[in-house]
Amino acid sequence: MTEPSTERDPESVSRFVEHFAAQLVEAGMPRMPSRVFAALLASDTGALTSAELGEQLRISPAAVSGAVRYLAQVHMVSREREPGSRRERYRVHSDQWYEALTNREAIIKRWEDALRDGVAGLGPDTPAGRRLAETLAFFEFIEQDIAEMMERWRAYREERFGS
Repeated sequence: MTEPSTERDPESVSRFVEHFAAQLVEAGMPRMPSRVFAALLASDTGALTSAELGEQLRISPAAVSGAVRYLAQVHMVSREREPGSRRERYRVHSDQWYEALTNREAIIKRWEDALRDGVAGLGPDTPAGRRLAETLAFFEFIEQDIAEMMERWRAYREERFGS
């Protein structure tokens, strides 16, 4: 199954993909997963095969495979089989990627635990202990804020775009 025929300038699509991927790289995401993710996001169906990704981005099947593996591990894309085929398609869902970017509760909890241990080990009254305590307070603060923000986003999204 290929992309629906649309009147779009391939060069404009390519510019968007590379520009958005560069922004993701700047934020810390590896380069190839950033490019693959941006290509999926820019596709009308939100899903492409490995061959389609390789052709569009001019990258090897191994590069696609590594990028998709990374994106699947961080829950930014999913794999699905084409009906009646052995080919896999990789899909970005409208809510999946920003949920993945903001839902870091397990990671933040581990950081908080490590910081608590650090404060206890270094002493809460030492300069390092105070710095760790402030960092811990920051993560506790943003953890609560992210959860509230995502609830507001879901309500806003429903109102603006429907289900």
